[in-house]
Amino acid sequence: MMGKEMHAIRIHSYGGTDNMKLEKLPVPKLNVDEVLIKVTYASVNFLDIQMRRGELENQQFYKKATKTKSIFPMTIGSQCLGIIESAGAKVTHVNPGDRVIYGGNETYATHVIGHEKGIIPVADDIPDEQAAAGLTQGFLAYAFTHKVYPVQQGDWCLIQAAAGGLGSLICQMAKNRGGKVIGVTSKYKKAKSVLESGADEVLISTDKNIVERVYDITGGSGVQVVYDGVGKDTFETNLDSLDLAGYLVIYGQSSGYIPPFDLMKLQEKGSLFLTRTNGLPYMKYWPEYVENFRKWIANGRLSIKIGPIYSLDDACKAHDAMENRDTTGRILLKP
Repeated sequence: MMGKEMHAIRIHSYGGTDNMKLEKLPVPKLNVDEVLIKVTYASVNFLDIQMRRGELENQQFYKKATKTKSIFPMTIGSQCLGIIESAGAKVTHVNPGDRVIYGGNETYATHVIGHEKGIIPVADDIPDEQAAAGLTQGFLAYAFTHKVYPVQQGDWCLIQAAAGGLGSLICQMAKNRGGKVIGVTSKYKKAKSVLESGADEVLISTDKNIVERVYDITGGSGVQVVYDGVGKDTFETNLDSLDLAGYLVIYGQSSGYIPPFDLMKLQEKGSLFLTRTNGLPYMKYWPEYVENFRKWIANGRLSIKIGPIYSLDDACKAHDAMENRDTTGRILLKP
């Protein structure tokens, strides 16, 4: 194993995309509870951009969850699809030849060493691109709309960053549950994509009257739930857009982290509920989700929007596209 070589995107310091370099290095030795994965596609997540910038440095949750260490050079990436080439002696639930999704570190590479706890087998009837682009993000959308705040028939839902890979899936799953959707996106040219995801109305995030428009659309009541991956920049707008006892579901912070605030603000704005969540607590629902994923794909009730697919050595262009919000759908890297 030590003689085998791989390629990976590494950074030698935090900063811009010019820090990302494709480098050749030996494949690390496999531990007994690890597998070697040959990467088919690496998914590009905003978390990867925050990792490259150094924004996770002082975030204890992410340092603990991803075991992020500021040791340079650092291989970036947090998710991939691939085929297991070899497995350690204590790995029991997957075997060489299995197609899997891996959620962990250092996935912008031709090969990844992954701990078995981060590995999920992928059924043969789900195509590679759909699995890489939508299976795990689809699960997040499923958890948010079916478990965190289960959308009810007729609920108005405000979805921030609705043109993105996760936002478009949240739109579709909210509609599948009978909700009515207001999608917010950053640019007018993305409005068509949001409507194609099932949104009833589209708002542009740079408009200054979003709250007023939300109340006009909902007949003066506001929305029952907001799903938000933007964070700091949309926080006040989200709270002001909610109906009495509405839910703000925060799952990301692409604009930065929300600073501490007075809890009484939730009472003042209408006895609101607020949660900061991810998909990990809901993994017990994965089999239920996969069954629905297959069914919805087959009957056309769910569509995976795949954005540009870049080669591994063009990973910097993928980051530029995501940071500039120039694409819709899920961005992938193909080694």
